[in-house]
Amino acid sequence: QVQLVESGGGLVQPGGSLRLSCAASGSIFRFYAMGWYRQAPGNQRELVASISSSGTENYVESVKGRFTISRDNAKNTMYLQMNNLKPEDTAVYYCNKDQTRYRNMWVWGQGTQVTVSS
Repeated sequence: QVQLVESGGGLVQPGGSLRLSCAASGSIFRFYAMGWYRQAPGNQRELVASISSSGTENYVESVKGRFTISRDNAKNTMYLQMNNLKPEDTAVYYCNKDQTRYRNMWVWGQGTQVTVSS
């Protein structure tokens, strides 16, 4: 079983930037398409960005042009660069396999809180 640890969240003003990291414990990470998810209070967890094992990226419309997903398979790590952050980006951010491709997910990590507020 792969363990996932998210980090890099924090409090940022609107228009600011953050870079999230997702560290996976197993080398099998490199074989899977991965995704960044977020869950705001009262909302369901949603997939906001995904990246294939070879680096093909996909984004939901609300983050296109602002967020960039990337991965370093040698380090078993995935990133989410978030620019021009908006208050509606406030949520706990998680990483896991791309749910559009796989039925079974790894155990969810604790997530990292992102708060966008002035």
